[in-house]
Amino acid sequence: MIRKWSASIVRAGRSVGGSSAPVTYTLIALCCLTFLAGPASGLNPAYGTGDELLAVQRAYFRRWGVIPAELFEGSGRAALTPATALFVHGSWVHLLGNMLFLYVFGAMTEERMGRVQFIVFYVGCGYLALLGYAVANADSEQSLVGASGAISAVLGAFLYLFPRARVTSLLPFLFFLPVRFPAWVVLPFWAALQWLAAGRAPDGPGVAYLAHLIGFGLGFGYASVRYGRPTGPTRVKAAPAPAPEGENQP
Repeated sequence: MIRKWSASIVRAGRSVGGSSAPVTYTLIALCCLTFLAGPASGLNPAYGTGDELLAVQRAYFRRWGVIPAELFEGSGRAALTPATALFVHGSWVHLLGNMLFLYVFGAMTEERMGRVQFIVFYVGCGYLALLGYAVANADSEQSLVGASGAISAVLGAFLYLFPRARVTSLLPFLFFLPVRFPAWVVLPFWAALQWLAAGRAPDGPGVAYLAHLIGFGLGFGYASVRYGRPTGPTRVKAAPAPAPEGENQP
């Protein structure tokens, strides 16, 4: 099984090696392969069914996800979980929502930053976003998984780098009709929704809106310090509704 998944990862890496955004597509491939190979997908009969599967899923999320109450106990394994959690997702909706946002906004951001800088930026901001959430919820025993903190950083950087890029959004209150807005309208609106949701969210478990806000702020701040004036108008070929699936707390 391990050899099969390793071979799949190698083939995926080769297939995106000649693309203009190989890091973005490799991140998507890694997240998808990790999900398919893990118990959350429900596709591997080796993990069992029913209560047995649920128990395996809980153990899996606790092993690879961030548990705020354990993060600051000095364990080396726990210190790595804000990085490993970026590649673990709790459900199909969680995975697909995050990967759609990464696909739409990651490629252009990577092209602007360069491959090495983009991967360091992605993992570093994602780590700090989850760490910030853990600090604010230090007593929580619930595991936190998902790439939304890192993807939120990509959105923040994209807003600074391409503020006039026109993004096609599917808005639920308009019956999911496609509407084109510039990034400076769509992404601040998304950030405002996260801020409002974070303020109304109960303490402890729930969608990690705070991690989204931290990631978004880190991405925007980094891009504003690292780069000069934003680029001119650009069209984004597709985009979902202005809110990615949040960090999941199984």
